[in-house]
Amino acid sequence: MNEFKTGNKPFVLIARIHVKPGNVDQYLEIAAKVDAEVENSEPGMLFHNFDADPSDPLSFTWTEVYKNDDALIAHINNPPVQRYVEQHAELGDGFEIEIYGKLEKETIQAVKGLGIPFKHFVTTDVGYVRESITG
Repeated sequence: MNEFKTGNKPFVLIARIHVKPGNVDQYLEIAAKVDAEVENSEPGMLFHNFDADPSDPLSFTWTEVYKNDDALIAHINNPPVQRYVEQHAELGDGFEIEIYGKLEKETIQAVKGLGIPFKHFVTTDVGYVRESITG
């Protein structure tokens, strides 16, 4: 089993989004813009994708893989991400975050501070992290 400090492990964040009717095209524009800005400004973001729900044309999911806790804190504080969240408030009517993986208490508090419904799936002792992606 790999021995890493909790805050140095990669983890997955899923953000479930619901857009108000009539706003999908505009929402897709802001999602594409923030995606490009995140790619250019966040080296700790290992994967960032925006998927359409196949059963609801107003629902979308961000899937994000972070290198570590510091990468999520940088994401929360990144001005393009903050603008996106503000624009979501105008165009969307649903936003929930789920995190899968071990986090430091300070990181959990930072996510809770966003005021967005948040669920942390507690990691059990089953599983591992490949050292090659954490170095």
